Amino acid sequence: MAGPVGSRPAPGGDLPEHPDRLWRNPEPKASYDVIVVGGGGHGLATAYYLAKNHGITDVAVLERGWLAGGNMARNTTIIRSNYLWDESAGIYEHSLKLWESLEQELDYPILFSQRGVLNLAHSLQDVRDSVRRVHANRLNGVDAEWLDPSQVREICPIVNISPDVRYPVHGATYQPRAGIAKHDYVAWGYARAADALGVDLIQNCEVQGLRVSNGRVTGVHTNLGDIGAGKVALSAAGHTSVVAATAGIDLPLQSHPLQALVSELLEPVHPTVVMSNAVHVYVSQAHKGELVMGAGIDTWNGYGQRGAFHIIERQMSAALELFPVFARAHVLRTWGGIVDVTPDASPIVGLSPVENLYLNCGWGTGGFKATPGVGWCYAHTVAHGEPHPLNAPFSLERFVTGALVDEHGAAAVAH
Repeated sequence: MAGPVGSRPAPGGDLPEHPDRLWRNPEPKASYDVIVVGGGGHGLATAYYLAKNHGITDVAVLERGWLAGGNMARNTTIIRSNYLWDESAGIYEHSLKLWESLEQELDYPILFSQRGVLNLAHSLQDVRDSVRRVHANRLNGVDAEWLDPSQVREICPIVNISPDVRYPVHGATYQPRAGIAKHDYVAWGYARAADALGVDLIQNCEVQGLRVSNGRVTGVHTNLGDIGAGKVALSAAGHTSVVAATAGIDLPLQSHPLQALVSELLEPVHPTVVMSNAVHVYVSQAHKGELVMGAGIDTWNGYGQRGAFHIIERQMSAALELFPVFARAHVLRTWGGIVDVTPDASPIVGLSPVENLYLNCGWGTGGFKATPGVGWCYAHTVAHGEPHPLNAPFSLERFVTGALVDEHGAAAVAH
């Protein structure tokens, strides 16, 4: 599969040699300077920035299925940077700034809509935690506001702020610059731009193991044969731990199913994004009109892209408490993705114990919003052999040193 038909000019203005496709479908070469494992948003962004920012174009992105067929197209597309800790706010705010000009950067429509995100507070402790996060955000230059219930209603008139409900709304944090984008368009834009810079995008190429010699990675084993590499950058979400294990690396990751659903098409009624930790649901309205809703993760570990019905049932109950206006809406379809979670709910981005093997994983429920920022920083890490300052705090070594970045509070709601 090579994306939708189209004949838009490639970045730089020249028409591509394959005007009916957005990118080539090349056969893999015998070796590359860099192999990126995983053709989702992070892998594609990393390849693009390797070529654009660092002039490294002898790059292959290996994807076992089709580009963006994993978590990239199975998330609920929320983009925000209002995380508590300095380290998280740094990389997510860098990413949000890149989002704000990404459509022009890639010369491709991504439908980025800065409609704002409300994080609701339902208890006095929620209020304390939320106000603390607002102050922390402002100290880090992140736009953040605290709203009382009446102000929440002004931003989103359909939210139920009645005091006579199970979890009454006591207020909310609000990030006006936050929003949503069209996930597959983002992937296609990065793929098209990377291809135009000379990157090989190889689909249906499953990495089955890593080739390591004298403590140094030398390539990968795939279903299409062995491919040599000077450097290998893993970016396969939960499956990063599976691939890394073939080089003897035991990563502190757990993978869980995460469900979401969309409704039938509705008239525009929901102007922003609303998230709630207490009732564990988050709701936005997509560009076409469907409601996009997400819930918490299924508790068991697994790689099945589906989940349990009781999670959907609780999700709908929570959504109807916050939005009674949706009581007669019909669910159109549900799906599941796989989130990879670390002990401190923060990612691992950086070097590995194997020379020239790099890690990008553990994003849990926050991977989509980080796509441009982590691609930028991970490309720097791979190109220079040392972390970018923004991803330096997210090294694997922190689980030995104890310098954790505990974002369980800010990342408790999946998105």
